[in-house]
Amino acid sequence: MIVPYRDKKPSVDQTVFQAPGSYIIGDVIIGKQSSVWFNAVIRGDEDRIIIGERCSIQDNATIHLYEGSPTIIEDEVTVGHNAILHGCHIGKRSIVGMGSTILDGAHIGEECIIGANTLIPANKKIPPRSLVIGSPGKVVRAIDDKDLALIQLSIDSYVQKGAEFQGQQVKNDGQK
Repeated sequence: MIVPYRDKKPSVDQTVFQAPGSYIIGDVIIGKQSSVWFNAVIRGDEDRIIIGERCSIQDNATIHLYEGSPTIIEDEVTVGHNAILHGCHIGKRSIVGMGSTILDGAHIGEECIIGANTLIPANKKIPPRSLVIGSPGKVVRAIDDKDLALIQLSIDSYVQKGAEFQGQQVKNDGQK
């Protein structure tokens, strides 16, 4: 569901798949070929949330922020199931694992993998091409070519699934 808040209405590209039960609220911009899956909440009520092209926001993920702390997700990012992103910046071609939490002012570099259930504390800076795990999250090694292939597979897979689901949704809506 797309929900305006005060004088702000989400701007969602027509190619975006939005699953039933998901909410996009307020000052939110979502780029081409992205997907917002079941029960995800993107709540731009205090500041702006920008989600780039070919991103996937998985089931039950929550994206929120405080005033003066926008959330920016660059192109080709996969945000895992039950992840929480709050007032942070995620670099392009990254994966945020299931159940991870990234807090205010944190900045994740390009081509990173944040492991499942990892906690990135407020204002933490993660260098590009890092694999990060733990609570609090620590860089355990650099990303290699196999990791980059995994990131690309995730991106391509969810762009394809989003297009398929959107096509199915359009087909079903037309049969009403």
